Amino acid sequence: MTNPTHAVRGGLLAALALLTLGASAPDRASAVQGDWLYVTLTRGDDRSSDTRGTLLLCDPPQGHGRAAQACAELRRTDGDITRIPHRNSICTEIYAPVRATAEGQWSGRPVTYEQTFANPCVMEARTGAVFALPD
Repeated sequence: MTNPTHAVRGGLLAALALLTLGASAPDRASAVQGDWLYVTLTRGDDRSSDTRGTLLLCDPPQGHGRAAQACAELRRTDGDITRIPHRNSICTEIYAPVRATAEGQWSGRPVTYEQTFANPCVMEARTGAVFALPD
């Protein structure tokens, strides 16, 4: 059985992405130039409705509270979030899951990323500023 909240949230995010990036896939490249990612965070489990996202633009950095830092980290890894160097951090062992997703384009290549972390501290230690969205 599909969770109605999850379906509605997914539909709203899809509509927002289409409005932000253009109505059809061929128009996306002309709607957003350069390197960009649409990043989202969902706190909690699959039943959560606490999802937020933003369009991170990197030519020039904008659309994100820490855009300059996030874009610099992505430039060093050629847009590969999994290659961002892990920071040594002391994180609590409290389970407060957060799912991070990113879709976009880097150096003309499509980027897709999705990972669930035990808590926000672990996520930031692994992904730097890319998913550092305001609460």
